[in-house]
Amino acid sequence: MIYIVINGVPILAATLAGLLFGVLYYGVVDRSRIGSPATLVLAFVAEAWLCAILAGALILAPPKGSVWTMTLGSAFVIWLGFVVPSIAASYRFRALPGRAVLIDCGYWLGVMLVQAVVLRLIGLMPPPV
Repeated sequence: MIYIVINGVPILAATLAGLLFGVLYYGVVDRSRIGSPATLVLAFVAEAWLCAILAGALILAPPKGSVWTMTLGSAFVIWLGFVVPSIAASYRFRALPGRAVLIDCGYWLGVMLVQAVVLRLIGLMPPPV
């Protein structure tokens, strides 16, 4: 987990970019869901953690495809493999409408893609061996 400390600046920058995307996204899609400052703090913490996981995936991604294919593909796979099932199952248990699932899954996909781009543009350092 030392890679998180080593890459603190790129992770923080990508987290802030994801948070900005989220505010803009919900401002367009569903203004009522932007929430209170406490909601933004919770979103920041959740986005920072997912960004740290994404940074680790980008550091470890094998050079099988182009840099951008691996960058965006890693974000997409994490989103599809972890975020979508978690949201879909949780929302069904709570009997929330399918529209809410689509809106929130769209939010998290956008956040993860924005974060991946920012992380790649800034650059990441692998941990020492």
